[in-house]
Amino acid sequence: MKREGASGDAIVEALIANSSTFGNKTVFSQEKYKLKKQKKYAPKVLLRRPSSRSICETYFKKYPARIGFMRVDALSLLLSMANVGAYSDVLAVDMVGGLVVGAVAERLGGTGYVCSTYLGSAPSSIDIIRMYNLSSDMTSRIFQAPLGDLCSLQSAGDAPSVLSGSIQRDVVEPAAVPDESLQSSPAKPINTEVSDGNAQSMTVQPINMEVPEPATDHLNQDCKGSNGNSIAPKAPRAGKAPSPERMKYWGEHGFSSLIVAAPDHEVESVVTDLLPLLSYSAPFAIYHQYLQPLATCMHSLQVSKMAIALQITEPWLREYQVLPSRTHPHMQMNAFGGYILSGIRIHKPDP
Repeated sequence: MKREGASGDAIVEALIANSSTFGNKTVFSQEKYKLKKQKKYAPKVLLRRPSSRSICETYFKKYPARIGFMRVDALSLLLSMANVGAYSDVLAVDMVGGLVVGAVAERLGGTGYVCSTYLGSAPSSIDIIRMYNLSSDMTSRIFQAPLGDLCSLQSAGDAPSVLSGSIQRDVVEPAAVPDESLQSSPAKPINTEVSDGNAQSMTVQPINMEVPEPATDHLNQDCKGSNGNSIAPKAPRAGKAPSPERMKYWGEHGFSSLIVAAPDHEVESVVTDLLPLLSYSAPFAIYHQYLQPLATCMHSLQVSKMAIALQITEPWLREYQVLPSRTHPHMQMNAFGGYILSGIRIHKPDP
């Protein structure tokens, strides 16, 4: 029937008509039989916008090792415990292919910044971000910087308060100079003819708008393929290096939250280097597949008195089959979702 060009629904109806046991089945069994044959002979494709949940569930079912066996409930708990929200500066150690960085950028919605740091000279792969289909504004707010550069900025920013006060005075004083000049300017005589001429010249300058035309033509040419059809402009690539101004801001003010997902690295040493990069009272969340590395890190933080409100959480998820008169938990579920260590960074007291 397939070779003759019959539709999938016609094939399913023919199979039901030729089945000798279909009439003896219960109503529920008949529906299951229909669904099974429809999946084989009449498949349906549903296009949906990618999201953090769909991407995480897909990787967890097909390639769980690539995302560190992170379940979707563990990912959502990471974002909640790290207090990721609009206008946040999030520091992330993403060794799970970019799943965490993409989820953070999606939640920020193009308002804050996320910096993915890495150990060593080679950056970690964040190729999963391409599957999020983020806008250019969201993608432009994703940066990658080595941990050594961030630590050097932090050590340079640990200056005495007297020096920081002098820097602030140097910044404020130039702003006060134009105010004094404006206040003293009415005392001087003003030539009205010259000012009128300047006003006319200023109004004439914005009229000439011939310069942007070649730029738009160039963009239009880039947006056309070889056959002349228009194509979408190429989105900026995520993971570019941050600007010196942004690095300086992070070194002076610190990050607002921290997320660590590095299953192949020693958590204790990584967190010890990352916590000084956060601002005081900033939350952090650390994911690991096993409990013992997080327990060791938690004990180290308690002894060093670098954080408070430390707790280790094990996420738990139960999926339900929701059907008429047949709502019950799934027969096969994953009972393990990793562990999460959360806390709040505080000022380390002097010994």
